[in-house]
Amino acid sequence: MTQPPSNQPPGGFGAPQDPSQGLPPVPPVPPQAPQSPPSVPPQAPPAAAPGPYGQQPPQQQPGYGYPQQPGQPGPYGQPTPPPYGYPQQPTQQQQPGPYGQQPQQPGPYGQQQNPYGGYPTQPMYQGGPTPPPPGGGGLKGRTGVVAAVAAGAVLIAAVTTWAVVGGGDDEKDPIAQPTATASSSASSSGAPTPTESVDQGDGSGDGRGGDDDLNGGRQAGEAKVDWLLKNDVDLPRNGADVHGPWIVGDTVVKAMYKGIDGYSLSDGSKKWHVDVPFELCATPPAPSANGIMVVAYNDSAKDGAKCTGLQQIDLKTGKAGWKKAVPKATGLFAFSDNTLAISGNTVTAAGSSTAYGFSLTDGKQLFKGATTGCKPFAYAGGSKLIAAMDCPSGSTSKKIQAVGEVNPATGKPKYTFQLEANWEVDKVYSVDPLVVSATQREQKKWTIFALDAKGKLRSQIQGGKDKFAPSCGGSFVIFGKNLQGCTGVAADANTFYMATETSYGTPNEVVAFDLKTGKAKWRSKAPGEQSMIPLRMEGGQVLLYVDPSYDKGGAVATIAPTGGAPKIVLQHPASAATIENSFYDPGFAYGGGHFVVTSGRVSASNDKEEKQVKTMMSFSK
Repeated sequence: MTQPPSNQPPGGFGAPQDPSQGLPPVPPVPPQAPQSPPSVPPQAPPAAAPGPYGQQPPQQQPGYGYPQQPGQPGPYGQPTPPPYGYPQQPTQQQQPGPYGQQPQQPGPYGQQQNPYGGYPTQPMYQGGPTPPPPGGGGLKGRTGVVAAVAAGAVLIAAVTTWAVVGGGDDEKDPIAQPTATASSSASSSGAPTPTESVDQGDGSGDGRGGDDDLNGGRQAGEAKVDWLLKNDVDLPRNGADVHGPWIVGDTVVKAMYKGIDGYSLSDGSKKWHVDVPFELCATPPAPSANGIMVVAYNDSAKDGAKCTGLQQIDLKTGKAGWKKAVPKATGLFAFSDNTLAISGNTVTAAGSSTAYGFSLTDGKQLFKGATTGCKPFAYAGGSKLIAAMDCPSGSTSKKIQAVGEVNPATGKPKYTFQLEANWEVDKVYSVDPLVVSATQREQKKWTIFALDAKGKLRSQIQGGKDKFAPSCGGSFVIFGKNLQGCTGVAADANTFYMATETSYGTPNEVVAFDLKTGKAKWRSKAPGEQSMIPLRMEGGQVLLYVDPSYDKGGAVATIAPTGGAPKIVLQHPASAATIENSFYDPGFAYGGGHFVVTSGRVSASNDKEEKQVKTMMSFSK
């Protein structure tokens, strides 16, 4: 097999690594499609890395408001799920989700498995100040394999695919080029809507045959169930996505359908409610540091409505603030579905055709994304504002994308890192340090890479033979892209943490990768026969959610940045395991000593069952 071209000197810092070395194997998880792993050439750099992971790519899911009859074939010919909240049997697999997702392994979070399977692949990246060439669109994907590279050098690395490694001898690995650039109708009050039924777990609830007496069998050392909420909203027949939860002070907030609700962390009582005129369609992953949130809603109740309405809310008080509409896109590609991100005092709204920044304080427009050159189509927020961009390519058959940091006050780029042709920015796993997932859809390849503060390639993650499955939620934006919101990953200044794929009844592992080299530093195994996923960094530790099994409750745990066994912080009671395990595609929030889990979507076959769907649950010591 012909080796790809490279001007990289052999050996030393920056030399491509063989991703099949250095990582001990873990118990294999059966792939969705059987496949024999190809061999790896012993020389370095290898032309291709092993690709023993036969998972198929995810089927795209229709957007919000897609009608579906329970029990009937969904939009992709798959049956719709039973009413959410129905307890799973420990030996059964998760039912297909509301968008026709493939069945999952029965886990606590019901999250989408890594469609690419296996370890991340390595697209090539090239240093140097080459200006961004001209094009492309936005898509979905997942992770990568990395070898550190010196500035200005070409990195030639191995590439993993979904089903097979590479193509013929003439196939070349991708190269990405870092390019340097200059440095209210909403109502709010008490609880104007019916309060969701709250079960305090004291035996007086309306549970099914006593199942809701969640603290009845608590054992010594187990946390208590603070409360359990059931749905109280009359939803359309295809249900609705749940956004959140977010914990702000002593309040936990979730948003669904046409309302945003704040609840007491201590007892689950509703503290406030804010209405929006039409269905919610987007929220940022988190509010600002002072608890300010901006949500997006559709501009009408019609099919094909645009996600353009913005509503500001103070999550501490439930007070609704400014309200405005994102300017509608015009022209041939006027079909943007906006996604939101918050960084500093800026909230961004971006889609395939438009990108804007607005002041969190008063809603005034701060900037409009570039309309020439590399154009932002999505942002990731937090301590920094990161843009994913389409760049001109000069060809309809070639797509060029880039990622870079921008000034949240002006939208101007601080640096731009351009990917090789037909590689697409998939997800941002961390904004500081910047860790990015990219994919090559047609070739079914996947990579994770890290950039330094100046936008130079820092490393690519070398995943070895492990399978990884970051979960980035079940909801899908048709003409836009959510860059954030993934669980199963976390990062601190020098380390990237990622969970291996989960398999029911088999413990998975969290693997720590050195961001300087991309190599694995250590791995930590989940307790017992459960699995665990990183949520974020907390007090210098990796904060984890340990999923429940049929006879053991979930848990909150931490792992030290130096490794070791996970330390249980909050052990949920086994008496609540069935309910905890039943939430579909759940969201998580941890704060003030409370761990809250919400269902990611509420849907049922009729109105009576709809009101029995469990929507949110809280645990504490």
